[in-house]
Amino acid sequence: MAKNVLIVDDSLFMRAVIKDALEKAGYQVVGEAATGEAAIDLALELNPDVVTLDNILPDMVGTDILKVYKQEKLPAKVILISAVGQESVIEEGMSLGASAYIVKPFTSEQLVQSIEKSFTS
Repeated sequence: MAKNVLIVDDSLFMRAVIKDALEKAGYQVVGEAATGEAAIDLALELNPDVVTLDNILPDMVGTDILKVYKQEKLPAKVILISAVGQESVIEEGMSLGASAYIVKPFTSEQLVQSIEKSFTS
């Protein structure tokens, strides 16, 4: 069964790139969000298997969204995506429950492998 994915990124272009890569790999994109608020509402409404979460959004940072997901006990695997590869940011994201952290720019293969790995580990 195809896994359902929620894509969160404020860039329409990035959402399109991620959606294309995931659909080619057999995932089903059930929603897209451009803001942190939408990321929270949609995740709770759609209950996706996976959330690709941009760390820098216009209204929130990904780590704050992760805190809400944790509070709400959202079972989704969260793949944090950011242009910032700082160790402290990566560690914070992982400690809040992210399954993986990908630094932009990344390849479709890196993205798909990170998601697949999150279900096997």
